[in-house]
Amino acid sequence: MTSDPRRATATIEDVAAMAGVSRSTVSRVVNGATAVSPAAVAAVELAISQLNYVPNRAARSLASRATMAIALIVPEDTNRFFGDPFFASIVSGINARLSRSDYVLNLIIASNDPRDKTAAYLRSGAVDGAIVVSHHTSDTFVDRIAAAVPVVYGGRPAHGRDGAYFVDIDNVEGGRTATRHLVEAGRTRIGTISGPIDMPAGIDRLTGYREVLQDAGLEVGPIEDGGFTSAGGYTAMERILASGAGIDALFIASDLMARGALAALERTGLSVPDDIAIVGFDDSPVATAVTPALTTVRQPSQQQGEQMVDVLLALLAGQNPPHATILSSELIRRESA
Repeated sequence: MTSDPRRATATIEDVAAMAGVSRSTVSRVVNGATAVSPAAVAAVELAISQLNYVPNRAARSLASRATMAIALIVPEDTNRFFGDPFFASIVSGINARLSRSDYVLNLIIASNDPRDKTAAYLRSGAVDGAIVVSHHTSDTFVDRIAAAVPVVYGGRPAHGRDGAYFVDIDNVEGGRTATRHLVEAGRTRIGTISGPIDMPAGIDRLTGYREVLQDAGLEVGPIEDGGFTSAGGYTAMERILASGAGIDALFIASDLMARGALAALERTGLSVPDDIAIVGFDDSPVATAVTPALTTVRQPSQQQGEQMVDVLLALLAGQNPPHATILSSELIRRESA
């Protein structure tokens, strides 16, 4: 008499036999690797369900020294992290992708790490790899993180690290798209509220803005750094108004900064878009919560989170993913421009 594997604790070999695949294929599916055919994934998942198979994470960890944990490292303060919808979208994408694997997520918010606690934690073997988002050129501790575990960056690395793996939005083209829309609308005195110039996203969006104005034969307008925050957008708008620059349009490099700029403009009696047209960046929930609703550049932040996990899991599985993954953006037209 043969025993029914469902009556005892099912093994990975039982799953492989029922699914008609190799043991290594079952392992790749369980660990969330992407180099498996959809048919094999479906067969393995069906077998796992029918056998009530539960992967033995503890045994695998002891054998491979894997922790089955990934760290998400955000070099920002807590106010910025919890106040910016961009991070919620990124984390949503990361979590959605990890939910299909056997890995868990550790969140580390570290805007300043003079005692190197983060790198020490990673060197201790607490996680298998890390995802780093929203990094600045001043975040030197990120170099030590990259020396401790495999790392995938959200956005082009601030220091242009050789051999780095990253998933980014085409921020230069996004800046071009926003500015081009304003030029095509007949605006000729176009300023910008940029992101921080110590962050690649801030630099690249500003580059796109400059390039379009140069191609159109228009002068670069006032440029003020709004720090990717609502308060920063408000004060940057006040500085532009105080300069007497006489702009008729603004490219604002995040929706949060655009919200602050709109609040500053509301006090002046200037009308958006009649007096000043505005294009934001992100297409976050902020874009439809303000009046007028923002014309903005949509960046696929959730997809970016998912793609970062895909690259990191491929690295941890010994595969060779692309070093640079670049995602496209698109203009979303609403009332502000």
